[in-house]
Amino acid sequence: MKKNLTYLVIAAVSLFTAACHKDSAITRMVPVSFPGKLTVDNTTATLSTSTDASNVLTFKWPAVSYPVKAHVTYALQADVPTDTVGNAAWANAKSILVGNDILTKTFNGSDLNTLALELGLPPNTASKMVFRVSAYQDRYAYSNGVTVSVSPYKLVTSAGYPVLYIPGDYQAWSPSTAPTVAAEQTNIYEGYIYEPAGGTYHFKFTSAPDWNHINYGDAGSGKLSTDGQAGDLVLPGPGYYELVANTSTLTWSYTLINSWSIIGDATPGGWSTDTPMSYDPVKNVWTVTANMTTGGSFKFRANNAWNIDFGVDANGKLQYADNPAYPYNGSLSNLTVPSNGNYTITLDLHDPNNYNYTLHKN
Repeated sequence: MKKNLTYLVIAAVSLFTAACHKDSAITRMVPVSFPGKLTVDNTTATLSTSTDASNVLTFKWPAVSYPVKAHVTYALQADVPTDTVGNAAWANAKSILVGNDILTKTFNGSDLNTLALELGLPPNTASKMVFRVSAYQDRYAYSNGVTVSVSPYKLVTSAGYPVLYIPGDYQAWSPSTAPTVAAEQTNIYEGYIYEPAGGTYHFKFTSAPDWNHINYGDAGSGKLSTDGQAGDLVLPGPGYYELVANTSTLTWSYTLINSWSIIGDATPGGWSTDTPMSYDPVKNVWTVTANMTTGGSFKFRANNAWNIDFGVDANGKLQYADNPAYPYNGSLSNLTVPSNGNYTITLDLHDPNNYNYTLHKN
């Protein structure tokens, strides 16, 4: 009787073990995958404040079937192409929870812009982003990747300094669309314009975006006239210029900027050799791509000299260390990069209320 009982116990244990193995095979070993492709309705997104509230991308994917009939949680992942290959693929991806059993995700312009900037995409430049979907119940499954070209924008927050407008022949004499110079210090207005070749290089300063207020013209010998009848101010030819106007002394000056560059022991040339930047007259920015080191620092300077150069203040905002229009500022820090690598560095001086720069690791 004991022998029979022993056989019964062994048989029961065997059946239980077999059942466990069968359950394990069902829940752990059966492959789970997406039965179809992740798709997107648009492969290009050019973003601006006008697209903030608009739907710009919609992703769709098929449901993943798991052996156990329960909810499946989906998330959309986004990364840059270089981070989606190799042993650490998708390790730096941004993940957006979609929810249980939801098979679509739509981005408005504002959310996509924030995501692109978080991934380090440079503003006003078309760059690639890669998206995929993860499904999870008791294990993960991943969709194919979809590549989208995204051009984010950087929200400009103005410091609110007073400005003068710079209408001229180079932009069809339109004060309402003219660049500006701003008075960070009382009555000393400073900023940059680009004069393309082929024009007359004539311009004026105006106190409002129209011709109905103070118009500053040429009073001769670097002086400004406010009578509205004086002749135009004139630059010597095409190029990129820093302009300065002092409305207290009624004087003005210009500096032809032949180059902006980076210099410092974080740059390829160290502190002895400038690494030149290139100007893009369409985007109004200066850029350079260079191998940078995190153990050093760098500054931006004009014309390979220490007459006009930028550091950063305690808030990381660009400020002049040297500029003939202002007193020397020795309180600033140099700029740095967060890690060693190849960077595209952009210097944006088109808005005198918001001089800024960006670092994009390639």
